[in-house]
Amino acid sequence: MRLLSIREARPNDFPAVLELMRALAEYEGYLDDFAVDADALLTRAFGPAAQCQVFIAETDTICGYAVVQSLAFTFDLRPSVRLKELYVVQGQRGCGAGGQLMRRVAQWALEQGAGRLLWDVLAGNHAAERFYSHLGGRRESQWIAYRMDDRELLRLAGG
Repeated sequence: MRLLSIREARPNDFPAVLELMRALAEYEGYLDDFAVDADALLTRAFGPAAQCQVFIAETDTICGYAVVQSLAFTFDLRPSVRLKELYVVQGQRGCGAGGQLMRRVAQWALEQGAGRLLWDVLAGNHAAERFYSHLGGRRESQWIAYRMDDRELLRLAGG
């Protein structure tokens, strides 16, 4: 087995990344609603109006990934970086892949001039909570997450 390395994803990585995204969707319980395909992923990561940055962890194969987005600016005129997804395959957990992915995300956030890194943890995922706490992350108690799905959006928009 090769040493673990972290790097920015390349277009030819996306079939493997897509499989890991499906594994995350299954774990988090939204596989039936999972609609990402290779073309959409390539467009969102490498298109002319790219919406995210993807980092991968690899040994002999891709064993993890992180997807981040930069929110242009907030109250302090500095961007916030949002970690949208972090996933490491079961056999590589506890070997440093997640921590190294997070280190690269933190470096990228600082390169963007970000004032903060934000993310959500699935309720009940205590292992993830311990992982992020160990890295220095703090549970947010000031804000409560809300969401609207398409049905609610249509109703609110008057449709």
